Amino acid sequence: MNPAIGYIAIAAVALVSALIGFYGLRVSRTTSDFYVASRTVRPWWNASAIGGEYLSAASFLGIAGLILLTGASALWFPIGYTAGYLMLLLFVAAPLRRSGAYTIPDFTEARLESRGARLVTSVLVIVVGWFYIVPQLQGAALTVRITTGLPAWAGSVAVAVIVAVVVAAGGMRAITFVQAFQFWLKLTALALPVVVLLMVVGGGSPSAELAAAITPAEAFPASAGPADLDVYRTISLMVALLFGTLGLPHVLVRFYTNPDGVAARRTTVIVLVLLSVFYLFPTTFGLLGRVFAPDLAAPGSADALILLLPDRLVPGIVGDLLTALVIAGAFGAFLSTSSGLVVSLAGVISQDLLGGRVRGFRIAAIVSTAVPLAVALATESSGLAGSVGLVFAFTASTLCPMLILGIWWRGLTARGAIAGMLTGAVLSAAAILAGGPLGDAVPALRPFLEQPAAWTVPLAVVVTVFASRGDRRGIPRGVDAYLTRLHVPERG
Repeated sequence: MNPAIGYIAIAAVALVSALIGFYGLRVSRTTSDFYVASRTVRPWWNASAIGGEYLSAASFLGIAGLILLTGASALWFPIGYTAGYLMLLLFVAAPLRRSGAYTIPDFTEARLESRGARLVTSVLVIVVGWFYIVPQLQGAALTVRITTGLPAWAGSVAVAVIVAVVVAAGGMRAITFVQAFQFWLKLTALALPVVVLLMVVGGGSPSAELAAAITPAEAFPASAGPADLDVYRTISLMVALLFGTLGLPHVLVRFYTNPDGVAARRTTVIVLVLLSVFYLFPTTFGLLGRVFAPDLAAPGSADALILLLPDRLVPGIVGDLLTALVIAGAFGAFLSTSSGLVVSLAGVISQDLLGGRVRGFRIAAIVSTAVPLAVALATESSGLAGSVGLVFAFTASTLCPMLILGIWWRGLTARGAIAGMLTGAVLSAAAILAGGPLGDAVPALRPFLEQPAAWTVPLAVVVTVFASRGDRRGIPRGVDAYLTRLHVPERG
């Protein structure tokens, strides 16, 4: 691959993103502009921005890499990522918008009338956000190393600097413009190469090969075992992806930018359509890779499939242009998801620690970028989709039960919410951190530690409910009025 292609593509998407962001700065004037774009973002625009921030490194590079490695078994990832938005539509989107909150901790404090519950929620939001940003920076490192030959750390630093500058300068309103552009860039960067590649290989009638490509390999090669454990892993993965989506801070904050609950529901429906279309293309890339690039089917190489396949199958200037396009799309994925996460974290840190003003937001944006950058530089990626899946498991075990019960159950108390969130955090974090060493020592436990959501989420819910039932006096006095506000629909 010609390094010049990588330099040009990365520089172009960075420049355009910065220009769009600074355009947003011109119309960002108030504190509300910085936190929730003054609640004026319309459904199509907001849906594009959600697609921009939600379709991360795991979606752009990781899905194709997993399909290259495991075949049909990896299709549960795009299914889960998309179906998670259906859960949002049914249970969270409109009530959360009607809450009038700026952030998830705002919602927690208003619903439970507790500063302690807000503090726990804030800490969890920050932890989730930081560990979600890390795979984006690692994906940028992979892309820059492969496409330009520069040291891997250069990609992580470049994304972190661009994101910190744009978010600190323009806040949510500026990032909305940037992320909407980056969604359509990512969709084009996958769709156009897929169409061209299918046209090129179509002359060789590859239909039989592509059909065979979907034949599943062992879904988790390091964890081979009885078939019932494979069923467990699949169920646990779906629990993580379905319920983890409901607690992602950078996704939830987007619904605060809609004008009303009706717009929030419409936004979610549009997002479902956009995600369904998008995931067709990394899936096709993965199938093409299983036929035409099986040598990349290794944990350290699979995530690079989308970056390398166009040049292999389409030599010459057309292949160079397609490669430049996918590099630009990949870099856009890292920027957009990282930007959304930093915006949500900056809002939480600023309000809880720095007074909630614009200056505090800007300081928080820099801090929110610097910490995950340090972690990314000190660690190596173990597979983009897999690492993001663990973040979903943690989120599903902590923030999700509090949100769903807070919206739909009158009996939730601050003591119950805190107990449930801490239980989910301790159990899922222990499984994630101890999964490797303990799994090696006791192989029978490995599947339950690698995919913990199937048992950590129910336990967190049970603890939340029982602790709340034992604290009936802790039910907030204003809960009925607040729930009425969440569930009475607006006109239109």
